[in-house]
Amino acid sequence: MTTPTRDRIVAESLRLFADRGYTATSVAEIEAAAGLSPGAGGLYRHFRSKEEVLASAIREHIDRTRQQISEVLDQATVFEDRPLEVRLRMTCHAGLAKMREEQDLIRVLFRDLDQFPHLVAEMREGIVNPLYDGISTWLSAQPEFEGSDEDWPAIASILGGAVVNYWLANESMYEPPTRIDEKRFVDSWARLGLGLMHLDRTPAP
Repeated sequence: MTTPTRDRIVAESLRLFADRGYTATSVAEIEAAAGLSPGAGGLYRHFRSKEEVLASAIREHIDRTRQQISEVLDQATVFEDRPLEVRLRMTCHAGLAKMREEQDLIRVLFRDLDQFPHLVAEMREGIVNPLYDGISTWLSAQPEFEGSDEDWPAIASILGGAVVNYWLANESMYEPPTRIDEKRFVDSWARLGLGLMHLDRTPAP
C-alpha cells in the first residue's frame, strides 16, 4: 500500500529535523526525501509552513501515545497470572521501547523546540504527562498493591524518570551510565518496584 504524501512529508521531515536540525533542513530537502520534486512547492499543497509540518508530527505522536496508553491500561489484567516482578520488567522494557520509538522527536525537542514553546507545551501535556500518569495508574491497579496508601504519581515520576534518564544517557553519551547493560537496569528497576510491597510508611516529620 502506498503511503499518502502527507504522511511521507511528516515522517521524512521528522527524520531530517532529528538528523540535521529544524533550521538546517530546507523545505526542498523535505520534498525530495518525501519523493516530491524539490523546490516545486509540493509541501505547500499539504501544509502552510515547515513549522506546521513539525506541529503535525508532534500531534501524530501524541495521538499514537494516547492510543498506546489506553491499550496498555485496557489490558492491565491480562498478565495478572504472572509474578509481579515479571510484570514490572515488562513495563520497564515497554518504557525503554517507547523512548526508542520517540527518539527522533526527542532529538528535535532537545535541539530545536526552544524556538516553539507552544509545541513544547503540547508535548508535555500530550506525551510526557500522560506517560507518567499511565505508569501511576498501572502501578495502582496491580493487585499486590491493592489498598496501599502510596503517592503513586510521585513514585511514577521516580520510576519513569529512571527509564528516561537511562535511555537519554545511553543515547547522548553512547553507553549506559557506569556501563550498566539494559538487562541489569531492567532487573534492578523491577526489584525496586517489587520493594513497594514491603515498605512500612513512616509519617513525615
